[in-house]
Amino acid sequence: MHEPAVPSVDRTSERAQMPRREYLTIEGFCREFEISRDTFYKWRAKKTAPACTKLPNGELRIARADLDAWIDTCREAA
Repeated sequence: MHEPAVPSVDRTSERAQMPRREYLTIEGFCREFEISRDTFYKWRAKKTAPACTKLPNGELRIARADLDAWIDTCREAA
């Protein structure tokens, strides 16, 4: 007997509709904020840097959404 066919689902269009996450390298972050890598790692040690994602190769990336949230926490009341 034959098994009933399972309809295939095309997820290509679903992925195309999903917003792509944007990530910055540490170098890109430092360039954008005009700081040295040393300053970034000092902030990271003090837990004041934006949240990072560690890739399997050990490199760090900063999601643009996390960066935006971090910037909001840095704002001072006027």
